Amino acid sequence: MQTPTSQQILAQLIAFDTTSHRSNLALIDHVRAYLAEHGVDSRLVMDATGQKANLWATIGPADRPGVILSGHTDTVPVEGQDWASDPYALTARDGRLYGRGSCDMKG
Repeated sequence: MQTPTSQQILAQLIAFDTTSHRSNLALIDHVRAYLAEHGVDSRLVMDATGQKANLWATIGPADRPGVILSGHTDTVPVEGQDWASDPYALTARDGRLYGRGSCDMKG
């Protein structure tokens, strides 16, 4: 299996509609599976509704302090916004990449 490029990974992440009022579980499951393919342990921390989760992943030795990277998967709604392309499809235009979350945590 060929390793995906960062642009292909970004396209996959943007395709998940993680608008704040929706579940993020499909995206979290996708990222968790990707990490597992690379030997990275992770666990889910569910919210009270069971519809959203945080993903905790550990890379490196468990017996030493490390670094925590913390982010979010939710995006704001696109309703009422004037998008020139599908916000859930990565689009290259004028040397830039466009898509919901492309220059936020998904990016």
